[in-house]
Amino acid sequence: MTASLVVGYTATPQGADAVALAGRIAEAAGAFVEVVLVVPSDGRSVLTPPDASYDAYVRDQARDWLRDAADILPSGVGRNAHVRTADSSAEGLVAAAREFAASHIVVGAANGGRRGRHRLGSVASELLHSSDVPVVLAPAGSAEDAAPLSRVTAAVGTRPGADVLIDEAAALATAAGVPLRLVSLVTVDLPAGLETAAIRAVGSSHADEVLDAARDQLPAGLAVDAVVADGESIEDAVARLDWLPGEVVLVGSSRLARPRLLFLGSTAAKMLHELPVPLVVVPRTRASGEG
Repeated sequence: MTASLVVGYTATPQGADAVALAGRIAEAAGAFVEVVLVVPSDGRSVLTPPDASYDAYVRDQARDWLRDAADILPSGVGRNAHVRTADSSAEGLVAAAREFAASHIVVGAANGGRRGRHRLGSVASELLHSSDVPVVLAPAGSAEDAAPLSRVTAAVGTRPGADVLIDEAAALATAAGVPLRLVSLVTVDLPAGLETAAIRAVGSSHADEVLDAARDQLPAGLAVDAVVADGESIEDAVARLDWLPGEVVLVGSSRLARPRLLFLGSTAAKMLHELPVPLVVVPRTRASGEG
């Protein structure tokens, strides 16, 4: 795992959630945190003339907010704070991730979400269409969760990109010294109209084969468990799974996403409705030059 996380901060409870989650991941994995507050480059009307004193005020206020953010991080986690100017927050965070060679971008949920649940806001949605590094979505209330990273779960499917997803999950679990769980949703994620016992039986057998193949590519010494999720729907299957305090789950981006970029697929979108833990969305392919 690359030893740097970029976290998108705003002076809101959602910004605090993102920083708190980044701190727990960084503490477990020995990573460094780059806290980034993006100031819109078009903050004033085009009719308003440039004002150096106004720009200085905005940046001073942003630095005050960043000091508040730094106080949320665990004392042993290395951190820097940055004010960046960009046309959008997502654009500024992607640029910062490239600048710092970050392994992940961490952002909070949209305002109004239930505690412990996800609600995609505009920044997260834009990141999921533009980032070339994994994006970590912090559920509402993450700032109040003191549980350390306890387990990494990877939702394994049969579509292209599974190898990259498993590599990312194994790297995070290894760096944090926690077990890895592989979960197959193959038997649940079936087309409408094919919900028969025979197809379920075939699907379950196929899921076992997928999980066995995934195990074979994992590094020696990593504690790993594999389960086949069951339920009437993706949401039902996710709700039936056990989730530990401090757990994170990784999913691959949609097969429709452009190479090396993210896009939240239909299965992951359905999972978000029931997931009580942070979600990490991983690009299908690695960026050029990565191992």
